[in-house]
Amino acid sequence: MDFDWTPAKNERNLRERAIGFDKAARIFLGPVIEFCDSRHSYGEVRIVALGVADGRELVVVYSDRDGVRRIISARRANTKERKLWHETHG
Repeated sequence: MDFDWTPAKNERNLRERAIGFDKAARIFLGPVIEFCDSRHSYGEVRIVALGVADGRELVVVYSDRDGVRRIISARRANTKERKLWHETHG
């Protein structure tokens, strides 16, 4: 699985949320819960993925561009998302 991201977005995410996209991509090494982000019209399909990297529940938003997962944002999962994760993955 290949990943890509905009370096400036990665730097901003690191600065604002202390999560680099290289770390965020690690959620895809294990099981994830995914759903489409249909809140806005982005001009592309965006997927929201919930998974675990380094023992932390993370939410990663990405788009699939020609088989490459382009990471758009990453953050720690909120309480509701952590509950969903633990209900489905123990």
